[in-house]
Amino acid sequence: MRCNFETIALLYHATGTGKTVTAVMDAKRFGKRTLFLAHTVELVDQATKTFRELWPRATVSRYVESMKQGNAFVVCGSIQSVALNLERFKPDDFGYIIVDEAHHASADTYQEVLSYFTPEFTLGLTATPERADDKNILEIFKNTAHKLDIQTAVEIGELVPVRCIRIHTNIDLTRVRFNSVQYSIRDLESKIYVLERNQLIVDTWLQYVRDKRTVIFCASVKHAQEIAGRLHDAGVSAEAVSGEIKASNRREVLARFEKGEIKVLCACDLLNEGWDCPATEVLFMARPTMSKVLYTQQLGRGMRLSPGKESLMVFDFVNNASQYNMLYSMHRLFRLKEYKPGALVLGTKGQKAAEQGLYDKGERPDALIDWPVDALDYELVDIFNWQEEAAGMISQMEFVRRVDMQTETIERYVRDGLLVPDLVVPMSEHRTFKYFKEETLQKYARQYGWTLIDDSNRKELFLDMVRQMDMSYSYKPVLLFADDKGRVKLSDIVTYFREFYEARRAAGLVAEKANSIFAKGSYTDAQAQRNILSNPFKRFEDMQMLHHTKTLGVIQVDESVWKKLTREENRRSSGCAMRNWKTTIGGSDPGQRDNLCWEGARWRAKSI
Repeated sequence: MRCNFETIALLYHATGTGKTVTAVMDAKRFGKRTLFLAHTVELVDQATKTFRELWPRATVSRYVESMKQGNAFVVCGSIQSVALNLERFKPDDFGYIIVDEAHHASADTYQEVLSYFTPEFTLGLTATPERADDKNILEIFKNTAHKLDIQTAVEIGELVPVRCIRIHTNIDLTRVRFNSVQYSIRDLESKIYVLERNQLIVDTWLQYVRDKRTVIFCASVKHAQEIAGRLHDAGVSAEAVSGEIKASNRREVLARFEKGEIKVLCACDLLNEGWDCPATEVLFMARPTMSKVLYTQQLGRGMRLSPGKESLMVFDFVNNASQYNMLYSMHRLFRLKEYKPGALVLGTKGQKAAEQGLYDKGERPDALIDWPVDALDYELVDIFNWQEEAAGMISQMEFVRRVDMQTETIERYVRDGLLVPDLVVPMSEHRTFKYFKEETLQKYARQYGWTLIDDSNRKELFLDMVRQMDMSYSYKPVLLFADDKGRVKLSDIVTYFREFYEARRAAGLVAEKANSIFAKGSYTDAQAQRNILSNPFKRFEDMQMLHHTKTLGVIQVDESVWKKLTREENRRSSGCAMRNWKTTIGGSDPGQRDNLCWEGARWRAKSI
C-alpha cells in the first residue's frame, strides 16, 4: 500500500489473531518514530509490553494518567491523555501512528488528535468495524489493508472452534424500549433482574460446566453482583467485575481468574475490549443485546487458542422478543437456521463434516461426552434480522440528505402518505424507523421534481445557496471564516454576529426582526450559538455540506465541497456574501458601509 502512496489503512482482524503484533512489526519495518493510541490503560499497557518484546532496540514509554513520557521513540498513550496535551507535541513528531480499537475513531477526541498530527502512515486496528451509530470507519481509514473475520480465522486454525447451547427463558422483552441497537438499561434490568432467571443461570453453570473457567456477561453491575453472590453461596469461587471497582482490585481479580483461582467472572461493560484469558473455556451470554458489535466483542474474549482447549462453549440465554428487537445469538450472528445442542457453530470444514457424519448415524460426538446435553435434539432458529434487511436501504435521515428538501417537508410527506417507506421498524410503542430502497428514492425525486444530491453536485448546490442568501436574518451565515481545512471556530462566528448587529444599531438601522434575540440586544453566547445553528445551518448539515463538531466547538465545510472549491470560487463566494452584507447594512454613509465591509474582510484575512 505504501508503494502505491497510500497513507492510511484499516487492519480488520478478529480478536485473538494478532492485530497488535502485526502493527508493531510493520512499525518496526517502517522504522519511523511511532505513536500508539488506545482508549484504556489496559490496552496501553499491553501495547507497551508488545513493543518492548518485539522491538527491543526502540525506547518505549507510556503516556497515560500520571505517567506522561513523550520523548521515547515509541510512545504508547491513551487517547484522552494525548488529546489533553497536544500542545506538548509537534504535528510532525511521529512518522507512524497506530489507532487501536479503531471503530472509536469517529469520536471527536480521536478526530482532534488525528487531524493534528501529520504522520507518513496511519494504521487503524479493529475486530469490529461496524458501529452502532452507522458511521463507516472506512470514511476515516479509506482502505482495508487486510481482513480476517472470525469464521475464516477458525477455519484456518488461528482461533478455536465454537460450540453452542441455547437456554430458553420465559422473559418477555417485546416491550423493552430501545434506541437503534441499544436497550434501555432501566427497562432491561427491570425485565431480566428476576430471581427465576438469575437462578437459571446459576443452575445451568452447576449442571453443565461445573469447574470449567467461565465468563458470564451480565446486563448491569447489580446483575453481575447478584449472579456472583448466588454462585458463591453454592460454593463456587466467583467474582463480579465492572468499571465501578478500583483498577487495582480489578487487576487482582483478573489475575486470579487467569491463574484458575477464580472459576467464574461475572462481568458488566468491562471485558468487551482489551482483555482476554486464552484458558477461558465457557461464555454465558446472559446480557440481552441487539448490538452485533457488542456480541462479537464478548465472543472474542474466549476464542484464543490455549493448550488442551478443544473448543469454546457458548451458552446463549434466549429470551422472548419481537422480530424487530430480536437479540443476537451465535445462530443469528452466523445466520444458522438449524440448532443441535452443543454442535459446532464454527469449525473447519473437515470438523463440521465429521461431526455431521456422527449425527447422521445417531451417534454423539466425542467432544460432548462430558456435557449433559441430548445431542440429537433439534430446533429451527428464526434468524430474521431487520438490521440486515435495512442494510442496503436508506434511512429517513439519509433520505433528507439525498434530496434538496427540508427535514420538515420529508416528515410531512411521510406522515401524509405521499412517501411510503419500503421497511418500517417499530422501535417502541410510539416510535418507528423508516427505510427506503434506492429505486424508491429516485422514483419520488422524479415524481416531485427534487434534485438528488451527491458528491458530484454538492459543491454547486452549496455555492448556489450562498449566492442566493438574504442577509437580513441572523440565522443565515454570511460566510465561514475557514482555515485551509475548511474549519472555523463557532466562537468566532458568534463574535462576528455580535459585531454585525452592533454595527447595524450604531448605523441607526433595525438590527433584526422584532422577535429575534439580536434585535433585543441582551443575549448570551449560548443563545447566539443556538440561533446560528438553526436554519439554514441545519439545512446545510442535512445536505452534508457543513458539519458541527460539538465537543471541539468547530464548524467544518464537508470535504466533498471544500476540496473542490477553487481559490477563485472561494474568493467569489466570499465577495458575494460581502456584497449581501453591505446591502444589508445599508445606511446613507458610504464610509460607514466601506468600513464595515473592511472589518469583515479583516476577519477573513486573519483566519486565513
